[in-house]
Amino acid sequence: MGLRASADTGHRAVLERWNAEVAFRPVVEATADKAGLELLHHLVRQLAESLGVAYAFVAEFAGTASRVKTIAFWGGDGWRSNVEYALPGTPCEKVVAGDLCLYRDDVQRLFPDDSDLAVLGARSYLGVPLRNAAGRTLGHLAVLDVAPMDDDPQGLAIFRLFADRARVEVERLHAEAVFTRVCSDLQLSLDSAHQDLATTRHDLDLAGNELRALLEINQSAARHLRRDDLFDALAQCVRPILPCERFGIEVPTGPETLRVHVLALDRPASGPMIEDFPSAGTACRWAQEERRRYVAAARAEVRDRFPMTHVVMEREGMESLCALPLLREERSFGALFFMSTARDAYRDVPSALLDRVASAVAVAVDNCFAYEEVRQLRDQLARENVYLQEEIRQDHNFEEIVGQSPALAAVLARVDSVAPTPATVLIQGETGTGKELIARAIHDRSRRRDRPLVKVNCSAISAGLVESELFGHVKGAFTGALAARTGRFEVAHGGTIFLDEIGELPLDTQVKLLRVLQEREFEPVGSNETRRVDVRVIAATNRDLEQAVAEGRFRADLFFRLNVVPIAVPPLRDRAGDVALLARFFTGRFARELGKRIDAIAPAALAALVAYRWPGNVRELSNVIERAVVLAPGPILTLESALAPAAATAPTAATSPTGAPDAPPAPGRTLVAVESDHIRATLAAAGWTIEGPHGAAARLGLSPSTLRSRIKKLGLQRPATAA
Repeated sequence: MGLRASADTGHRAVLERWNAEVAFRPVVEATADKAGLELLHHLVRQLAESLGVAYAFVAEFAGTASRVKTIAFWGGDGWRSNVEYALPGTPCEKVVAGDLCLYRDDVQRLFPDDSDLAVLGARSYLGVPLRNAAGRTLGHLAVLDVAPMDDDPQGLAIFRLFADRARVEVERLHAEAVFTRVCSDLQLSLDSAHQDLATTRHDLDLAGNELRALLEINQSAARHLRRDDLFDALAQCVRPILPCERFGIEVPTGPETLRVHVLALDRPASGPMIEDFPSAGTACRWAQEERRRYVAAARAEVRDRFPMTHVVMEREGMESLCALPLLREERSFGALFFMSTARDAYRDVPSALLDRVASAVAVAVDNCFAYEEVRQLRDQLARENVYLQEEIRQDHNFEEIVGQSPALAAVLARVDSVAPTPATVLIQGETGTGKELIARAIHDRSRRRDRPLVKVNCSAISAGLVESELFGHVKGAFTGALAARTGRFEVAHGGTIFLDEIGELPLDTQVKLLRVLQEREFEPVGSNETRRVDVRVIAATNRDLEQAVAEGRFRADLFFRLNVVPIAVPPLRDRAGDVALLARFFTGRFARELGKRIDAIAPAALAALVAYRWPGNVRELSNVIERAVVLAPGPILTLESALAPAAATAPTAATSPTGAPDAPPAPGRTLVAVESDHIRATLAAAGWTIEGPHGAAARLGLSPSTLRSRIKKLGLQRPATAA
């Protein structure tokens, strides 16, 4: 049944189209020898008769995009006089802005401001825009009736056929008008040429130069996209056809300021001069605002009216001035000017030539500005992409999770459990334990791994900018907001956002963050537009948030929202079995980065690293190993006394001759003390013999010279009983 119904619908559509074409065929045959307005008059009359409506007309724009005028108007009982009217408040306004528009009845009630509907007694309306091949609206075709209008598919099909034919003819009329204007200009030149042969030759040469100049100006728009290059090319194009020693373009940079680009054509090697001026008191600003040219025959004429322009002309030694507005469609976006040392230099220059030059220059400059705007938008996107690239550029403390301790294994098991879910995670642990690495592991194992992981260090952002950083802001939202900024939450849409040091967020920002977690929506700073995001939140802190909640420094409701799945990262002192693994991992990594050969870590150094309490955790271990690799004199990594953290304390242990701890570490000892005790114990076990296969150097994995240097630096002395 469904297939049969679909087939019936298709057959009806084909039949309606065929009937419409059959109905339209006599119109085609009747208009085969007609064109222009005659054809349009015939079309609208036949359209009204075919549809059985009272009125039909074709209209085109009347100078602006807000007014139209009819060019063929059939009124049922005869032709109506063409009228011009404003589009706002009429059914035609919706037509030229969209597609076919049908108001079956009560069109007067729907458009009470359109008094013409009442005069015509119209109750229904049908209209369609007429667009050229480039998509530009040229006008529209419409019918009105004094009775309700049915939604008849065949009638609509007929109407569209008439509209297609009208569109083709209107487009042809527009092209013909342009051609007529060009021909008219050429005819004026030819008429003038008939008066005098010498004048004809001069005019032809001038016209040729003008056409070449205009062609070169148009080509410059495509060849030169940088402002300075374009202005220089335009000056060279204009110079053969207009008398000028100074060529310039003025562009507003604000309500009261403008920027002037001037080229001194009598000093080609000097390059462009760029100056900023107040816009008040300039002839160019007047030409732009009034959309008219301004010509001064002598410098004295501008002294009182345009004092700023007079200052420039006097400084440059110029006498004549011609300022022209740069117009593109409905916009006036700057001014073009020429200055000459000769008095009244522009008196004999045809106005049409000045207008054509200004029009061509306006197109070239507008294209250049459009390219600059696109480039600025591209740069803005590149700046926003910094959020995604900064994680790649950062020098992370380590690149992968290293360790086999039970404490770390428990954390990784929880990561595997929570990663595939959308649950919010709160990672807690001391500084330097690798909370960010755990966050990355969760993201990489989640369904969002193909989307970005955006990191925000809440403690590194000033309190006044936290909200802007997280949610973005609009231009002008606050002092210094010169451009709109995309917030981190919006950048992370579809991915994960990692809020490091979440405990540092101000209370007022915590309220907005709570809303994002609950509603998945926010407003940028300075905007009332609500934006929705799909973001997974992973937060981290080295603070006790429960205590912060009790003290009123952190919102309890936000804490409960974040603490859906808590993960506690163990400190390095609870991962004693991982210290050696991490030390070897960092040694290999830094050796590769620095291009050094490190074959092993000295047992004494390794024992000292294992015994140390590591208040800075993995980050501190990484720094200690990096310094040791940088200062390593040979292939065996040792710890210089300068490597010991000055402010930290560490336990030590009595060591056996093999270097393994055989007693619990005692608090209050530094890393240097641990190393000193280990070397002293090894020397005692070797009978203070340094060299040889059973000497202390071999047992410690050091060269004899290195061990002697270390003994001297640590101030170790052989006991009298060992002598």
